[in-house]
Amino acid sequence: MVHRVAVIGAGPCGLTSMKACLEEGMMPTCFESSDDIGGLWRFKEVSEPNRASIYRSLTINISKEMMSFSDFPVQADYPNYMHHSKIQNYFRMYAEHFKLLKHIRFQTLVKNVNQTPDFSRTGQWEVVTENKDGKEETHVFDAVICCSGHYSYPNLPLKEFPGIETFEGKYFHSWDYKGAEDMVGKKVVVIGIGNSGSDIAVESCRVAEQVYLSTRSGAWVIRQVSENGLPVDIKYLTRFVHILTQLLPIRILNWLCETKLNAMYDHTMYALKPKHRFFNQIPVVNDELPLKILSGSVIIKTNVKEICGSSVVFEDGSTVEKVDTIVFATGYNYDFPYLPSSSKYMSGHRLGLYKHVFPPNLEHPTLAVVGFIHAFAAIMTQAEMQARWVSRVFNGQAKLPSNQAMIKSVDKDTKDIEKNYIVSRLTPLHVDFVTYMDDLAGEIGVRPSLLWLFFTDYQMFKMVLWGPVTSYQYRLKGPGKWGGARRAISTTLNRVYQPLKTRQLETKEASFAGSLFKLSLTLMAGGAAVYYIHVRNPNTIPTLLANLRPQTA
Repeated sequence: MVHRVAVIGAGPCGLTSMKACLEEGMMPTCFESSDDIGGLWRFKEVSEPNRASIYRSLTINISKEMMSFSDFPVQADYPNYMHHSKIQNYFRMYAEHFKLLKHIRFQTLVKNVNQTPDFSRTGQWEVVTENKDGKEETHVFDAVICCSGHYSYPNLPLKEFPGIETFEGKYFHSWDYKGAEDMVGKKVVVIGIGNSGSDIAVESCRVAEQVYLSTRSGAWVIRQVSENGLPVDIKYLTRFVHILTQLLPIRILNWLCETKLNAMYDHTMYALKPKHRFFNQIPVVNDELPLKILSGSVIIKTNVKEICGSSVVFEDGSTVEKVDTIVFATGYNYDFPYLPSSSKYMSGHRLGLYKHVFPPNLEHPTLAVVGFIHAFAAIMTQAEMQARWVSRVFNGQAKLPSNQAMIKSVDKDTKDIEKNYIVSRLTPLHVDFVTYMDDLAGEIGVRPSLLWLFFTDYQMFKMVLWGPVTSYQYRLKGPGKWGGARRAISTTLNRVYQPLKTRQLETKEASFAGSLFKLSLTLMAGGAAVYYIHVRNPNTIPTLLANLRPQTA
């Protein structure tokens, strides 16, 4: 029986893992190598080795409602896209509210995690830690949760850039970037068009002489601000849209999304168009990049071919001379250096984990990885769902399949990921957010049932179907049910609008003509749907009507 659990890392994944353990009656001890919680969102002016690092101006590209933990909504007056300082404040409030801080041992580094000699009988782990004074301690835990993230080890592939040793300027990885103050009046080349590379290019071009953004394969760029000014994830990350993505052919979905994006700014004209289709890779989220390209502040270039002194030569044959700074936004290597190799099952490019959580090759399911996941959504909500499942597996409330079945499932996932997405050694995993969340929710018993809601709570049915897939939906029923979930769901848009109410304006009542027009559109859409069903399946509607007639004796 699992009682004592070691949690490695006090970022959002570690915090929610501790809370999940406490809710299931276990005692977590969290080891955090730094002096504060927050993980990636803990800002330091100087990057610290083997820890995640962010820049001074960083604002999250996921809206607050979509990153909120399921029973602790972000404050209504906080902006929809929060600066890292506000995100850190939110995590502190979360930790204080659920009394998590007393379970954390700060400035304590985990050096090794190994199975105890009697692991085959007990499933226990030996954890070796080192405190700030260099003193080592050995602890024995019934289970271990790894929450150390995957943005701690910068990938700096200098061998792929011939002549870098001759470069006369300054070069560094985006992990070391804190601000653009050292780029005033300089020529800057940013290599890599991910979110970090795009952010750095946009920020530095305000003070630099010229910024060049080099990309190997291009990218689809979307805006954070969507129709009617709503956050893009609030608008499109809904169950209704998810159902459409499951029903329509992928080529149609790609065409629809690409057409919509190109209507805002033609990706070919802006030299952004990638080699892959929209759904093959997570898009870049940046509202300002197209404007900076249009104004000439950022110039898109092909991949770097070589570097000669202060000149950078690109694969299309063009050259930029007198370059002062090169920023490598070239991603991160992932590693869990404290884990034994025997606990790591490799599948393709990735560390093979059953449902991206459990190593499939262990005799006992007492080791889990939380937060090692990648989707076009917030890591916080996915990590919380993983932690809730992990805690129930640890205490025996949920069961895992056999090792053989888990390995088979992991290898199938790897093939599916490689088939549907662009993957590499640096980006080896990718999941569909709603599918993954619902899958884990089904394991726990908290997946919302649209059919049940339709017949028992129609108002909630409409909100769950048409509204954003917030984490609150997974607290409506089952283990961990939260009494505030219904209100949190119904007031989601109120919290979206609240920080925007900074100036009082007169609002007009909806006109009768406008209401009549909307009703007409609704009736037309409904009639079209009925006609479509009747044409495709003529017997469906008569059968349904027959079943609804009262039965006579």
